[in-house]
Amino acid sequence: MAHDFLSFFTAWMAAPGRVGAIAPSGAALAELITRDITAATGPLLELGPGTGAFTYQLLKRGVRQQDLTLIEYGSDFMRLLQLRFPGARVLWMDAARLASEQLYRGSPVGAVISGLPLLNMSPRKVISIVSGAFSYLRPGGAFYQFTYGMRCPVPRPILDRLGLRATLVDRALLNVPPAAVYKLTRRPQYKLITRDSAPADDSSVARITGERRASEDCTVPA
Repeated sequence: MAHDFLSFFTAWMAAPGRVGAIAPSGAALAELITRDITAATGPLLELGPGTGAFTYQLLKRGVRQQDLTLIEYGSDFMRLLQLRFPGARVLWMDAARLASEQLYRGSPVGAVISGLPLLNMSPRKVISIVSGAFSYLRPGGAFYQFTYGMRCPVPRPILDRLGLRATLVDRALLNVPPAAVYKLTRRPQYKLITRDSAPADDSSVARITGERRASEDCTVPA
């Protein structure tokens, strides 16, 4: 919608590093990132929903609004989401605070859908967001992240630190610009850092650089 494009463009002009895109995600990307989701997935956590392009697709997949928790940092987007999805829980907060909040009792979340621009963020913030999200994910749950980059948006050192593996789901070449979706899951026999764990020290975070290595950071579907 023209209104959504204007909202995104205005938000991008005000904070390009935080928004990360000048326009909402297209239908091809929304379909790809929600491809594995069904009504049986259960509660879902969506990070950075913006104007709700992925959220609409989740509803088409059978997800109930009351099973959605939408985390949005932009105040204008947050108000728009409250109007469009009155049955969902819409929270105005920084996704890096996930680990310090008590959004759920236990770990009931079946999937996390992320529209956050991780490539624009520091390693420390990426660790906070991903580990915080996984602290709510039940066993077998997955974190879906899209990127406009050519490589995995979560570098190998962070995946190793958190005990995760990333798999390329597919590429949405019809999206403008073209995008890719990655699926992050826990490695077998690994205990993930949780909300009760100590934060990373500066020296360990400093070793994680912004370099992305496609073949080493993630696997591709067979």
